[in-house]
Amino acid sequence: MRKKIYWIATSFVICIMTVSGVLAITHATPMMKGLAHLGYPVYFANLLGIGKLIGVGVILAPGRPILKEWAYSAFTITVVSACYSHLCSGDGLMAFDPLVTLVALIISYRLRPPDQRLENVNWLAAEQGLRVPNADVVEDAMPVRR
Repeated sequence: MRKKIYWIATSFVICIMTVSGVLAITHATPMMKGLAHLGYPVYFANLLGIGKLIGVGVILAPGRPILKEWAYSAFTITVVSACYSHLCSGDGLMAFDPLVTLVALIISYRLRPPDQRLENVNWLAAEQGLRVPNADVVEDAMPVRR
């Protein structure tokens, strides 16, 4: 059940980020009107779109827990910033629409498989007979979940 909920939440986030990323890169009229309404310059669409698509690739790629942490963090900042931007632009309750994506993002993050968790990097490496540089630093920073 946990795996199913993870994939539902992750699929939702991936769909939202992929569609909005493509709309931003292609400078689709609805996206550009929305960004102009929020007060962002045209070039911001390129940065936003490329960042979203890179994040989607990182979350879908196997392994790479450190990059996944960065992708989840970046998506969280993006979604919270979208909410704040809409709120400051006077969009009323529509400003809270991005919070649905934030909830799905949090569910995806909390339910991700063990091999995608940063705190399990040392344990997985040891299991495969690999040595992790600075392993003591990571172990001191976070408890290992098994």
